[in-house]
Amino acid sequence: MKIKSFKAKNFRNIEECNIEFSEGVNLLYGNNAEGKTNILEGIYVFSRGRSFRAREDSEMVKFSEDGFNINIKYETLLGEESLEYSLFGKERLRKKNGYRINKITDFVGNLKAVLFYPDNMNLVKGSPEERRSFLNIAISQYDPLYLKYYQGYKKTLENRNCTLKFLQKGFPVDREELFAWSRTLSEYASLIFLLREEYVEKLKYYSKIFSLDISGGREKITLSYECDIENGLRDKDLIKEKYEKVFSENIEREILAGTTLFGPHRDDLKIDINGKDSRLFASQGQQRSIVLSMKLGEGDIIHSRFGEYPVYLFDDVLSELDDERRAYLAGKTDNLQTVITSCEGAERHLKNINVIIAEGGTYVPSHR
Repeated sequence: MKIKSFKAKNFRNIEECNIEFSEGVNLLYGNNAEGKTNILEGIYVFSRGRSFRAREDSEMVKFSEDGFNINIKYETLLGEESLEYSLFGKERLRKKNGYRINKITDFVGNLKAVLFYPDNMNLVKGSPEERRSFLNIAISQYDPLYLKYYQGYKKTLENRNCTLKFLQKGFPVDREELFAWSRTLSEYASLIFLLREEYVEKLKYYSKIFSLDISGGREKITLSYECDIENGLRDKDLIKEKYEKVFSENIEREILAGTTLFGPHRDDLKIDINGKDSRLFASQGQQRSIVLSMKLGEGDIIHSRFGEYPVYLFDDVLSELDDERRAYLAGKTDNLQTVITSCEGAERHLKNINVIIAEGGTYVPSHR
């Protein structure tokens, strides 16, 4: 998969731009606050369906403007495609090849991209929510149905929590309503469980290879999926029964709490390094190797499923890595399309790069 061009109007600090990308390494080069990350953010919107740093789309509108428009042309094994994303007032518009897309589940996953940015360093020692978010985003590109399942789960969870809150406060609510929400929640939970189990097994395989490679065999990371039922189950109906049992056995605790205490929204991804819990024992350098291994693994999983690599987006991560890890990353992505933001000096390991100078929301190719 290759990005051909990216256009934006009134997006962040960009009045208007049209950037063409090469098939290899593309370096967005410039000082801080010049708009380098804005391009990666715009590209990633087409992959994830939303920004990786803004809570609301309105935050991406250029100051004093009414809305923004971004569009991208990219190439897959099937040929050239285009995507468009616009926001004007409260009206959001998504298009693929000129045709409107109403559901975000039909939008996400068309452009496949792996994003690596400084906040990813919190994957190891950060909260379980950050690791769940990583899984949710990665699996949405791996299997387009995952996002649909997770949206259904979240909506059902909201309704179930509302019912639990009413019961906690003593309102006259028929408990059968709670049991009905539990059955629906268990259905979605079983679908999410199956895809998470499948994905974590693949990520475990690739991450182990990369971690050993990066460290010269000194460091081996092992991933495991932590959830409320036993791992390794493959029968959907049995998994659903397991979740229904978890919910029914803990119903009084949940009524007392007024919220759902169990389910995929509470799961975690456990990361061990050399047999020890990385949350407790990983050094800063080891944390960087773990995240790098997982991100490269994410890309290889996409390649194994779809027959082509994603676009790699690296936002100022070269400055987060030491020389050895920078050189490793450059070597692993040398023949793949990457878009990298960087300040002076961090890009010396990169070869055959297409340099784009970013300055105040303008982007000019450089032939240096």
